[in-house]
Amino acid sequence: MKNSFPRVSFTGPITVNGPMFDIHDNQHIHFNVPQPDSEKDATLEEPSNVPSSHDMASSVHTEELFHFVHPSVEAKDEWRIHDEVKRLVRRNGIQEICRYLQQMKNEKKVLLPQSLSVAYNELVRMGMPSKDGFNERTFQKYYRR
Repeated sequence: MKNSFPRVSFTGPITVNGPMFDIHDNQHIHFNVPQPDSEKDATLEEPSNVPSSHDMASSVHTEELFHFVHPSVEAKDEWRIHDEVKRLVRRNGIQEICRYLQQMKNEKKVLLPQSLSVAYNELVRMGMPSKDGFNERTFQKYYRR
């Protein structure tokens, strides 16, 4: 069950005066809010065009999205999966890559293609080495569609 309690974050010092603190006893809590030094600081305006998290995620990534993200994945999770696959192919061997891709397929994060060469070329594009034991023939041994 997900907590439905409101969350509060504090950016300044907080003082609690009293022998015991009860969350329902608000008279002993004081928030030290810094006051503006001048009238100019008091009239600062909030930026009107703050980019959404989707826009920020898109602006951070300048490369093309991983082609095999599962269609049921929400847009906010696509780049997370992209980064996960990118780290996977750069840090692991062929067996681990294929095993983890199969796990991601079972979790409905990715939709793997039937064509071995299409999958191999996409993983090479994502950063997997293409030599020294990472050739397409070795990939063929471990890749399960």
